[in-house]
Amino acid sequence: MSKRSFFAELKRRHVYKVGAMYAVGGWLLVQMATQVFPFFDVPNAAVRLVVIVVVLGFPIALVLAWLYDLTPQGIVRTPDSSDEEAAVVVPVRLGNGRKLSFALAGLLLLALAFFVAERTLLRPADAPPDRSLAVLPFESLSDDKANAYFAQGIQDEILTRLSRVGALRVISRNSTASLDSKPGDLPGVARRLGVAHLLEGSVQKDGDTVRINVQLIRADTDEHLWAETYDRKLDSIFGVEGEVAQAIADALNARLTGAETKALDQAATRNAAAYDAYLRGLSYELRFSDNQDYLDARRHYREAVKADPQFALAWVHLATTVSYLYLNGFGHDAQGLAELRDAADTAMRLQPDLGEAWLARGYYFYRGLGDFDAALAAFEQARRRLPNSADVNAAIAYVLRRQDRLNQAIANLKRATEQDPRNISHWTGISETEAALRRYDAAQAAIDRAIAISPENPGLIVQKTGLYQAEGKLDRAQEIIDALPAEVAARAVAITGTQMLYRRQYLAVTELVGKLLATPGLELGDQVIGLQSLLGGGYYFAGQREEANAAFTAGKNKALELRARGMESAGFACNLAIIEAGLGERAAALEEGEKCLRSSRGDRWQEGLDAFAMAKIEALAGEHEATLKRLESLTTTANALNPGDLRYSPVWDSVRDDPRFQKVLTASSLPLAGN
Repeated sequence: MSKRSFFAELKRRHVYKVGAMYAVGGWLLVQMATQVFPFFDVPNAAVRLVVIVVVLGFPIALVLAWLYDLTPQGIVRTPDSSDEEAAVVVPVRLGNGRKLSFALAGLLLLALAFFVAERTLLRPADAPPDRSLAVLPFESLSDDKANAYFAQGIQDEILTRLSRVGALRVISRNSTASLDSKPGDLPGVARRLGVAHLLEGSVQKDGDTVRINVQLIRADTDEHLWAETYDRKLDSIFGVEGEVAQAIADALNARLTGAETKALDQAATRNAAAYDAYLRGLSYELRFSDNQDYLDARRHYREAVKADPQFALAWVHLATTVSYLYLNGFGHDAQGLAELRDAADTAMRLQPDLGEAWLARGYYFYRGLGDFDAALAAFEQARRRLPNSADVNAAIAYVLRRQDRLNQAIANLKRATEQDPRNISHWTGISETEAALRRYDAAQAAIDRAIAISPENPGLIVQKTGLYQAEGKLDRAQEIIDALPAEVAARAVAITGTQMLYRRQYLAVTELVGKLLATPGLELGDQVIGLQSLLGGGYYFAGQREEANAAFTAGKNKALELRARGMESAGFACNLAIIEAGLGERAAALEEGEKCLRSSRGDRWQEGLDAFAMAKIEALAGEHEATLKRLESLTTTANALNPGDLRYSPVWDSVRDDPRFQKVLTASSLPLAGN
């Protein structure tokens, strides 16, 4: 039989139509089973059985369509060729073809109606997805309060595994971190989080024995869908998080792919010492409030991978914490970069399909190498494997910012807020990005969303103050500063010191910064250079040049010491150049400023900051024409001009009366469209 005649036979025997009808009917059957079975507590395995039967039946239906016809006389064998069909049979077959066409059209209409009804009539407009859940903080029932880290770690590991299941919508950890383990108003909590289910749990660690209780609750009815107690020894606890995640997926009838099943079944480690060190590190990372938490987390992750070099997830978290510290000037040297590279590469080598390993790889490219294209490619691989991860969307957003794609960055951060609605860092990221585009109303609205979630958070209040300063609304900023607790104001030097500088309270600046620098045991990394610059600036503008030179000299010596150790993060060279300009070292300051500009080339987010800093360096060095030209070139650059700084900082006094400066000042208040 020729290829052409074969396809003609398929058409004559209605195989195409029967196949299409079977496919549509099978899809309808699977969808109905998926929707109906849960109401009758039919196990998830029954849905899988329906899918298997439908798939296996497809080739059988095609074979039967080839062999037989349905006629008024019943089911008859299809003639082998059209020549053998009697004249009376042909009209019957044509009629059968029309009937099959009508039946297929009816099935398609029914499928379309079901599809529309499922998404509209069968679901309230504000109803959360049926397979959505949030994991509440696990209660620690251990007598030893020092074991609280264990409960927190178990909770996060269960959440991590659930987030890998594409059929579930899982709210990220930060949105539940401030909640009680057993909140009284379950429906209210679920509504705020936008989920249908809540997972409660408790952990009791006593010596080498661990008891884990978990229960899945449908929030609107307070119905307990599933509960289990796990009694394990420390040396056999490995994998319990995957067991819990698998049970929850079954309870919610979430279909798992083969890769997802494999990921849930795989224990992260079977080394008790490594597991304990990992959970300790995780507790510091999760509670992050300052850089010391990440330094402690790094120490425990190092212990974990030393105890078990095959522990991929511990390598992931080591890479993540090291990358953050490296970017922010802690261990920003060749040794720190090598540790970051080795941790990310080891995680990828051990588990190349692990979404978190791709996330760590992306951080290496982003925070370590500044290779933003490679970072985005890695983060996209992570997003495929971690469909519920707000961290991935946030990471993508921050890389997009570096590429001057700020509107796209905001869109990804907003997606992160949907996955992690009560995580204030996503809202602060949106606020920063809007401010970089000089869209201050939108920036204030975003920071207000964060404050509504965490009204007592001093960091948010400080950031809001910074927005008022950037807008030049010093009175509004002062109202907030006056209400800050003394200990917060003392640490928030970037805000309070800037306010004093803008208001020409120069000696108050030196007192504030001097106290912070004298704090014993305070780890500042290379941020100490910026503080020394601010301290020297206070004395400089107050006219106390001897004290200014002493502060600037101490800052320069510290900078050279850090540079000799290879510790030089973003903005380092610009701060050193400002110090040199304050010392009157004009040529050195301009050369260092150019080095700063070269170091950020290709990083559009940092480029704007460094170019604005370079204009300050030129102003302090007496290069007035260069200062004005640079400021004019920045009027359409994001994350560069700061209208409040231009209006009030004494740095600009030497060019303030120039009409060109006044035009720049006017332009600096205009919002940018962005990309």
